[in-house]
Amino acid sequence: MHWSRSELAAPRKRCDMAVERSDIEAKLREIEAIVDETKEQAKSTGVMVAVVVVAVIALAFLFGRRKGKKMGGARVEVYRIP
Repeated sequence: MHWSRSELAAPRKRCDMAVERSDIEAKLREIEAIVDETKEQAKSTGVMVAVVVVAVIALAFLFGRRKGKKMGGARVEVYRIP
């Protein structure tokens, strides 16, 4: 959008709306409530992700251990090169 010089130089009308301290405090309380809600959601999501990761690692360990017992243990062959 292009402004003409007359629009830029024209005096602006004053707005008679005043911002009170209570208005600012109310808005800050509203923002604080939203931030707290978001923080709680993020925290619960993080806990769920951690539980799933631990469960997957535990299952992988247990299945690997079980498979290792069925195979009879580790076999290591050593060759000596003269």
